[in-house]
Amino acid sequence: MSKDNTPVNASAAGTWRLGDLSVNRMGLGAMRLTGSAAFDYSAPSDRSTSIRVLRRAIELGVNHIDTAAFYFSRLRSANELINTALSPYPEDLVIVTKVGPGRDPSGQWYSATPEQLRGQVEENLRQLGRDHLDVVNLRRMSQPSIAEHFGALAELRDAGLIRHLGVSNVTADQLAQAQAIAPVVCVQNQFNLDVQAHNEVLRRCGEQGIAFVPYFAIAGEGRERGAAARERDGERVLAVAKAHGASAAQVRLAWTLQQGPHVLAIPGTGNPEHLEANIAAGALRLTDDDMALLNSRLVGGS
Repeated sequence: MSKDNTPVNASAAGTWRLGDLSVNRMGLGAMRLTGSAAFDYSAPSDRSTSIRVLRRAIELGVNHIDTAAFYFSRLRSANELINTALSPYPEDLVIVTKVGPGRDPSGQWYSATPEQLRGQVEENLRQLGRDHLDVVNLRRMSQPSIAEHFGALAELRDAGLIRHLGVSNVTADQLAQAQAIAPVVCVQNQFNLDVQAHNEVLRRCGEQGIAFVPYFAIAGEGRERGAAARERDGERVLAVAKAHGASAAQVRLAWTLQQGPHVLAIPGTGNPEHLEANIAAGALRLTDDDMALLNSRLVGGS
């Protein structure tokens, strides 16, 4: 239940479409299911708690989970946890994964060539126990052009391994490169109160009806290290939070969702209480004055 005793449900944030798939705008990121810090081999998560978070998310209306085969830490794999907790999958559940970066079994990173993308797609299929993937994002590493990599994914879509395609960590020009090859249903870029370098991509997605899916919406500049690594919440965020009886994290999520009806949120957590608080943020409506105050200066200001 939320603080005003209304039922918490992800549907309160509204819906959007990823191609022909409808999802609630409040989803779940799977990265933190594997441990207290992303890619941390020193502190694996409690397996039963991670499974409980996933099942509770479904109970609370989450039907959009963001994951990747390279989300693993010592002893834990996000995809394996999802498979164990949720298979057989609910009919309305949309699982979005990403390829491009990869990690070998020891955790060492590599950047996939176009030819290696099929192996990454098949790895996601095996881990999730599926015959096809709902949505696959090409996560750009450092390459200026994504055409060759995205073309390889388009071929896998034509082969029936993938239903829809998206891109991640791209500029507006790179989005256009992908669109010249195949339809793009979502763009996943870093975007939050602290980091707003992708306003042009956000705008173009809104004009074209493409879902814009920010990552690190709560963590801000803390990135993979999480919200605890963020320097602090500015007085403006705390003032808005106090006015609504909400937390700073909930204000950050509400601000994210109010960037446009095409904006989705995928906050990641392995904590059941944080999960419920995050989903409750989907019902938080910030006023025009709240938004003006939050937008008047970056969060770190006083």
